[in-house]
Amino acid sequence: MATTSQPPRGKTTCKKVFWAVFPHACFILSLVIYAFLGALMFSHIEGTREVTESEEYRMFLRNLTFFARKLSVISLGQLNHLFSTADPVWFISPEDKWNFFGSLFFCCTVFTTVGYGNAYPVTRIGKYLCMLYALFGIPLMFLVLTDMGDILATVLSKSYNEFRKLQSKILASKLCSGSTCSKRNELKSRAQSKIVINEPLTIMEVLRSQTGMKQRPVKYRNVELFEMLIARENENTQPIRNKSMERWSSCPELAREKTVSRVIENFDKIGKELEKLDVPIVLMVLVIFVYISCAAAILPNWEKNMDFQEAFYFCFITLTTIGFGDTKLEHPKFFLFFSLYIIIGMEIVFIAFKLGQDRLIVLYKKVISFCAEKNMPSKKIYPK
Repeated sequence: MATTSQPPRGKTTCKKVFWAVFPHACFILSLVIYAFLGALMFSHIEGTREVTESEEYRMFLRNLTFFARKLSVISLGQLNHLFSTADPVWFISPEDKWNFFGSLFFCCTVFTTVGYGNAYPVTRIGKYLCMLYALFGIPLMFLVLTDMGDILATVLSKSYNEFRKLQSKILASKLCSGSTCSKRNELKSRAQSKIVINEPLTIMEVLRSQTGMKQRPVKYRNVELFEMLIARENENTQPIRNKSMERWSSCPELAREKTVSRVIENFDKIGKELEKLDVPIVLMVLVIFVYISCAAAILPNWEKNMDFQEAFYFCFITLTTIGFGDTKLEHPKFFLFFSLYIIIGMEIVFIAFKLGQDRLIVLYKKVISFCAEKNMPSKKIYPK
């Protein structure tokens, strides 16, 4: 009988970890590749475009020349109005604005739906490709947010549960006196030992319980009954995992099918942990405040036109995907290093919005049920 050599335990553990991490890494890698391809595309289209003087630009130069000649006659308000009509695109070279990092920053603002407004396509083909790029990039970004949101939801729920357990233990230790606490612990240990001893049942105990029960006689022969008891005893004593491992080692095709099915199950479970998350909304608001405050303390180090309050406002507008564009970055390349910060922050805000949505639904249900009870007609009791 041929024996199959089983793989080392370390290799099987590494494979399991790899296939568990594979779906999450697949989404993030897809988003990174999508951003890089978009940066190459827009840098080629918008960066190599020919600069043509439009009619608005010519009119602006004409008016500026007229105001320069009659500088003593015109007012400051007229000059401000003239410069407010100027388009910043006129004074920036396309090669400098639409280099690789500038195009990458633009792609990140597109599929994150931030859209500051300081970078936008000018050519017609660039606008069409921007719409097509957003059509596929925004769902991919939401998929990454949902997937990473499951991981954050698991971490938050476990941390919150551990905190509640620790809090309950501290309160129990304060309320519990020495003698009563020892008696309760002794009773709990006895009850747990009884439960452990009674499971699983042996064949003799099952036979005694069968004979002691006053029911109708079972229409099984002794041999069939004995085989059923042996099968039950084997299920209790031998774990299922060992049997499946033997089957995998003897047939590699089944192992591959089992691995593929587990990976598919990981894809199917996306968003499930986020639906089960139940933490206080106040805690999520506190997490968002601390998270934005950390970035607001770091950002003014390279953005000299920002203080802490301005940086806090800018990070909040970014993470909530509002993106007014009133606060402009002098060094957007440095902000690209904050890409991971933006993604994680958007996930935290997304979780907070999800919790707020659930709380609003519960509130609406209570209000509707209260109004329905008020509008229900009272029952009249008629005399017999």
